[in-house]
Amino acid sequence: MSRALVIGGGFGGMAAALRARKKGYDVTLIERCEQLGGRAQVFTDQGFRFDAGPTVITAPFLFEELFELFGKRLEDYVEMVALDIWYQFYFQDGRTFDYGTDMSATLASIRRFNERDVQGYQNLLKTSKEIFEIGFEQLADRPFHQFSTMAAQIPALLRLKSYRSVWQMVCAHIEDDSLRQAFSIPPLLVGGNPFRTTSIYGLIPWLERKWGVHFPMGGTGALVAALEKLMRDVGITIETGTTVKRILSEHGRANGVELESGEKLPADAVISNADAAHLYTNMIDQVSTSAKLKLAGARYSMGLFVLYVGTNRQFSQAEHHTIWMGQRYRELLEDIFEHRVLANDFSLYAHRPTATDPSFAPPGCDSFYILAPVPNLQGDVDWSREGDRLGDAIIDALDRTTLPGFRESIVTRFHMTPKDFSERYLSMHGTGFSIAPIFRQSAWFRFHNKSEVLENLYLTGAGTHPGAGLPGVLSSARVVDHLLPDADA
Repeated sequence: MSRALVIGGGFGGMAAALRARKKGYDVTLIERCEQLGGRAQVFTDQGFRFDAGPTVITAPFLFEELFELFGKRLEDYVEMVALDIWYQFYFQDGRTFDYGTDMSATLASIRRFNERDVQGYQNLLKTSKEIFEIGFEQLADRPFHQFSTMAAQIPALLRLKSYRSVWQMVCAHIEDDSLRQAFSIPPLLVGGNPFRTTSIYGLIPWLERKWGVHFPMGGTGALVAALEKLMRDVGITIETGTTVKRILSEHGRANGVELESGEKLPADAVISNADAAHLYTNMIDQVSTSAKLKLAGARYSMGLFVLYVGTNRQFSQAEHHTIWMGQRYRELLEDIFEHRVLANDFSLYAHRPTATDPSFAPPGCDSFYILAPVPNLQGDVDWSREGDRLGDAIIDALDRTTLPGFRESIVTRFHMTPKDFSERYLSMHGTGFSIAPIFRQSAWFRFHNKSEVLENLYLTGAGTHPGAGLPGVLSSARVVDHLLPDADA
């Protein structure tokens, strides 16, 4: 039986492993961390549980189809709950904006900001749907390793005005500045600056409207556990706590991997879910001119500071997902992405899973995951000093605004910085989402799913086509499915 080795147990790697198994391969998945999930680790402390990575689940069918490949059902492994309020936005003037499933409620919330933006939002959704029908339904799982594929899409991309930024697309429909900020946030969910990210990522509002925002009971960790059980059920070998050092090759074809221990494992196909920039910089002896050019000119996504907090009381006023907007928007993003400096102000995404699943904390308590976009390690930030300072500033800001009494209720707190992302996940420059989703790093211009360097080497994950975010990395595994030949073919 042909053997496939999968490097990395993030969602892209797990999905690719299952798809390779369905094609008849004897599959071994090798994960550096002690748990599967890649960035979707699970932390526990004093009875509190924290999802470490992705927390927003959209397009659940991409998970369902992995189970359906083997005649099984996702709901038999994990319970998915659709959220009514997707995000509550908080602005510094004290106003809030609830964005969710109920369209009439969303429009009423918009009306409180600007009457004309009610129609503007519906026009924005129409534009988003048009982009979605091309960018997601037709292109997301399509291989882009040949330039002719890209060239054929140029007329559609021009018609959709994908040369515009997401911010420009939103401003064409929305007048109110606060709502412009709210509706231009989606690129940040995949590592992009809304002022520079191509509007092809403007498909996200329609994607959310079409399938909603979901939460797996037990958290993203429960979804990882469900996929792990499925993989074991179908005969995939899983090795955790094991790091792949380099790709082995002969005559331009990948034929195995070497582990940090020195052990060499042969393979007929190698699928890498490692950070693509790390792969081509550190794991392959000779790289092609195209890969060198992409590395040399790469613009990277931001870093992430993630604060995990357990409290001895509940904050029932906080929704499951809150986006806390700071005083500055464009200027803050310029500091993060362009100047790469750690500003004194910030904007936040707060995840309170206990709003939906009380098992994340002891009775009467709350669990919080609070994320702040920050410069990646290309900026000169001493995180050994700045981590605690930033954590304190975030706690104080929430305490005086949306969560009064927050500081005095804290039972446990700890954090992750871009330095942790670099060391734990081997993410180039400690980024949260690999290379940034700008036009010149999309589709054919992004790292290809079929290696540009070695035959029999395939790539999944945030740095590959179609991009970051759970729908993106799961779609990258679909692309690999199209490219990977059947076993023994």
